[in-house]
Amino acid sequence: MAGGMDGQEAMGIAPSADAIEAHARSVIARLPAAFRAHLGEVVLLVEEEADAETLAAVGLEHPLELTGIYHGRPVGEKSAFDTGALPDRIHLYRQAILAEWCETDVRLDDLVAHVTIHEIGHHFGLSDDDMHALEDAVAD
Repeated sequence: MAGGMDGQEAMGIAPSADAIEAHARSVIARLPAAFRAHLGEVVLLVEEEADAETLAAVGLEHPLELTGIYHGRPVGEKSAFDTGALPDRIHLYRQAILAEWCETDVRLDDLVAHVTIHEIGHHFGLSDDDMHALEDAVAD
């Protein structure tokens, strides 16, 4: 979306969690069908910031250091014997995304797309190069 996710940032208003989620979902909708077919059970959550437990688990101290995280097992590591586990989840952290947006010259919609695809990449066990190729495939 040229010019921003919904024009909020052009008016100096930080986009809401709902606006970030809507953009992340539009990114997911543009993924190749082979990827979308395996995302049906993945839960997308947009939260204000990562909690202390999540930060500690990834070796970070400040919530603005973590823009997103994937919780779950990559598709290739799943087994028919997996039962009782929580659904796979992609968490996007609004405050960290906004902080990175303010510190860089990256458009907010591009940043949300990048973080979303990066976390989806973890779901599929993709390499960084594969994640970049997937990001290019869904670019506006």
